[in-house]
Amino acid sequence: MRSERTRHNKIIFSGTVGAGKSTAIAALSDIPPVCTEAVASDETAALKKTTTVAMDYGLLNLPDGEKVMLYGTPGQERFSFMWEILSEGGIGLVLLINNANVDPLKDLENYLAAFKKFIASTAVTIGVTHMDRAQEPGLDAYRKKLAELGHDPLPAVFRADARNREDVATLVKALLYTLNPGLVDA
Repeated sequence: MRSERTRHNKIIFSGTVGAGKSTAIAALSDIPPVCTEAVASDETAALKKTTTVAMDYGLLNLPDGEKVMLYGTPGQERFSFMWEILSEGGIGLVLLINNANVDPLKDLENYLAAFKKFIASTAVTIGVTHMDRAQEPGLDAYRKKLAELGHDPLPAVFRADARNREDVATLVKALLYTLNPGLVDA
């Protein structure tokens, strides 16, 4: 029996600088997202003008009245203390990797290691962004890397355009199906 109280679920978006975390939350959120953008002042400035320094927040309203809170972490490692804070109470991780980075498979490995404890108690799905700018490595290389790192079963890996609501929704649905394989798409 469903409780009269509305249930809230919290999904974390993390990944490399410029992978599209803020953009993905904005694409999916049913409210204007709350962002903590600041002018980039380090090597990030070469990639983009502003960067997330604390978090992004959005909200997705589901047809049954449930709400999914969307929290985006800063991508810069110097803000990694926020990763654990924001992950507390989360039900899963959407990990975005910028395929145009110098070594995106190493980025994947680093973020999986940083979120290892969280992923072990929840789930992860992976969105590879900017494949229009860099087609290699392909998705099979990501799956191979995940297998090498001992992920069993392998997390879902998708090509994703963070600006596209459907692509981001696919990542979230894959995460939810991993958490509860009996879910039915409404």
